[in-house]
Amino acid sequence: MDSLAAAGARFELAYSSNPVCMPARTSMMTGRYPSHFGIRGNQGRLIPPEAQAHALGNLLRGAGYRTVFGGKTHWPSSMTPQSIGFEYLTADERDDLADKSANFLREQHDRPFLLVSSFINPHDICYMAIDAYTRAENLPAMYPRNQIERQCVAAASAMPAGVSGQEFFARHCPPLPPNHAATMEEPGAYAGFGSFRGWARRNWSDEDWRLHRWAYCRLTEAVDGQIGRVLAALRETGLDRTTVVIFSSDHGDMDAAHGFEHKSLPYEESARVPFLVSWPGHIPAGVVNRRHLVSSCIDLLPTICDYAGVAPPAGLPGLSVKPIASGKAPADWRNDLVIECTGGRCLRTRRYKYTMWEGPVPREMLIDMEKDPGEMTNLAPKPAFASVLAEHRRLLRQQIESREDDFGRSLCS
Repeated sequence: MDSLAAAGARFELAYSSNPVCMPARTSMMTGRYPSHFGIRGNQGRLIPPEAQAHALGNLLRGAGYRTVFGGKTHWPSSMTPQSIGFEYLTADERDDLADKSANFLREQHDRPFLLVSSFINPHDICYMAIDAYTRAENLPAMYPRNQIERQCVAAASAMPAGVSGQEFFARHCPPLPPNHAATMEEPGAYAGFGSFRGWARRNWSDEDWRLHRWAYCRLTEAVDGQIGRVLAALRETGLDRTTVVIFSSDHGDMDAAHGFEHKSLPYEESARVPFLVSWPGHIPAGVVNRRHLVSSCIDLLPTICDYAGVAPPAGLPGLSVKPIASGKAPADWRNDLVIECTGGRCLRTRRYKYTMWEGPVPREMLIDMEKDPGEMTNLAPKPAFASVLAEHRRLLRQQIESREDDFGRSLCS
């Protein structure tokens, strides 16, 4: 991943359209916000045939590309790789996906192609808290058939050979993050999490959290190696000179920030994701963009279409990052970006992040991202920020109305 960033453009203000698997992944393939289909979380909704007909695979296949998808899908059941225009390379999400993706690149290609390699990790980390919770509460195992995930977490959690527990935590294990504490005056919705997420927040020790961070790093190293095998095949075949590589993700993990693990929240650790675009000789190397707000989901399809010379469907909310990656600053780029969450909506502007939640009061959070990048102080209750709060309420309401989003409009009035 570092090699991709060094060889191309890295967008530092890239966010998921909804930091949960199914909503974000549906958004990536269709170029639509999850709310367009009524998707709020990992509960499936019917994706209309006309939307699938204009999904990413079908768009490029119709333009003469060979389109291949491998790995994790996690879309609504009405969507399959074939229904949105892809050959399905493999359902494996780890090593076999890396090998089959590399082998695909080594084939003789008589037409342009789009290869999507959808790796799972470091997502396996979620089983650490899930299993700790069910064991502590004497509950039946959640997702009992998912044993490969548990094996990966167990391997990632192992301490280095020959190292004592004392030495491990003193010299090897990552420290707690600086923003491990709860945000001052956090919205009421955050205090009400039940199940394994709330349990971990209430019960995990500092060492539990630090071991979580160790395992998360090791799972990230594992997927980095799998990505490296695909990129090695790209270089080996010389295809790196004619191929655009885009790397991103559907969501992150809180990984001990604010006492949380897992995803879903609009905090940076969960919602801000990598977005890297690399094409040696066409994209300047080492570009770090900290100015433009990018969506890893709604901007992905327009960006791929732009590089492929394919017209995207009309009316999509996303934008192509190709001009920015090439060093051209578009004059009409967005000034704010919506992050949808289950039960909430977040608006990211250049300086602030504003979130509105359904449910218990207080419902709002306003963060000054320049002065408080760890998101430790909620400014929404502070009278000095009343005008900033009102402006962000207005901007979010405008976004909700323009997209016909069914999120509680009365809350934003």
